[in-house]
Amino acid sequence: MTPDTGPTLSAGGADASSRVLHRSLGVGMPMATHALGNYLYMSDGSRVLDASGGAAVVSVGHGVPEITTAVSKQVSTLPYVSSAVFALEPAEELARKMCAEAGMARAIFLSGGSEAVESAIKLCRQYHIENGEPDRVNFIAREISYHGNTLGALALGRHNRRRAPYLPLLADTYHAVSPCNAWRFKHDESDSAYVARLAAELDAKIRELGPGTVAAFFAEPVVGAAAGCVPFVPGYLVAMKAVCEAHGVLFCLDEIMCGAGRTGLMHAWMHDGEGARPHIQTLGKGLCGGYAPLSAVLVGERVVDVLRKGSGAFVNGYTFQSSGTGTAAGLAVYDYMKRYNLVEQCAARGELLARLLRERVAPLKHVGDVRGMGLFWGVELVADKVTKAPFPYDHNVNGRLADAILARGVAVYHGAGCADGWAGDHIMLCPPYTITEEEVAHVVNVVVDAIEAVL
Repeated sequence: MTPDTGPTLSAGGADASSRVLHRSLGVGMPMATHALGNYLYMSDGSRVLDASGGAAVVSVGHGVPEITTAVSKQVSTLPYVSSAVFALEPAEELARKMCAEAGMARAIFLSGGSEAVESAIKLCRQYHIENGEPDRVNFIAREISYHGNTLGALALGRHNRRRAPYLPLLADTYHAVSPCNAWRFKHDESDSAYVARLAAELDAKIRELGPGTVAAFFAEPVVGAAAGCVPFVPGYLVAMKAVCEAHGVLFCLDEIMCGAGRTGLMHAWMHDGEGARPHIQTLGKGLCGGYAPLSAVLVGERVVDVLRKGSGAFVNGYTFQSSGTGTAAGLAVYDYMKRYNLVEQCAARGELLARLLRERVAPLKHVGDVRGMGLFWGVELVADKVTKAPFPYDHNVNGRLADAILARGVAVYHGAGCADGWAGDHIMLCPPYTITEEEVAHVVNVVVDAIEAVL
């Protein structure tokens, strides 16, 4: 059993006879049986180095005894009560720690990223109603962005292929401005000039819609699934927040994928300084490390104060809100990160990954860009390195490359649309923060070998 021999679909795999409505019908998938550390183990005896952390979820590695014990203890003691009636200590303690570190006032705990974004949208709306501005119904996000799969989150984002079947159902109060993607969209200009241009565009969009009608601006500091780990240009978040505050618009950051230490700081916005602190922030994925479903909305004092002086309540609730099991997992993961300095380790391993990607992967003929922060890196594939022209979507370059990498015993995340919302192939590397230096080097070797074989 070696990490360079990938899984095959055996009799124990999930195939066309499965009764699960998988994301792709009739496509066989390896059957995972267990996981430990940074590896997934298959029913055919092979193992896979988890270089994607699932979907950037696995932050502290698989099978950590301290975390499984904490979750097991909560399940055996008190797995569930209604958050409409009772409080639970794991949720209270996790909220205290997260709010203190982020400089926020309150936390809402939910089951997934889409629930968190939906809740944030609703919180923005209620804030403006209770603040005496009920006409603020418009939301602005960015092109080539993704904020979740529920209808409100889909409407907010601009992941075109995921939105397409549902366009008639999406509200027309959601709008978009240009993304912050220096490699593709920055002109012959400095970073500061580029930031100023994007800030001016947001200001113009708010004025076009009517300053008194815009509720919030949403952005991913490092764009994940839709664009493949595209980071903000320094100063961008601070500039966009300044535009929002000038117009009474809430500044909201979606860190479902890039947060919880993934970029080498606990929150990705921290890379742009204190002036980038959002009014509302969403978190998920790495927050729970995959040990139980959990997401969060962190809420600033400005928003909480308006609700406190108004209705005194947030009109929103979910069955598994403040779940004992989920928050116990989140608290154990948070404490484990702190105890073993894993966010700092993420930053250090990320520096190594960045160097190797730039040295080994970036020069390849069909690699247009490598970009990212911490252990959150994307590789964009192009048909023409000079013009940056993407491959046609139907060539499925990202899928074929991910399959080739998996056949070599490494799992990566892959997607399309990073060029224009439709075309553009990328793979993403977002391994656990516990990945070793040797494993980082192995992942890069496999990626190089697979790209050369496929393209």
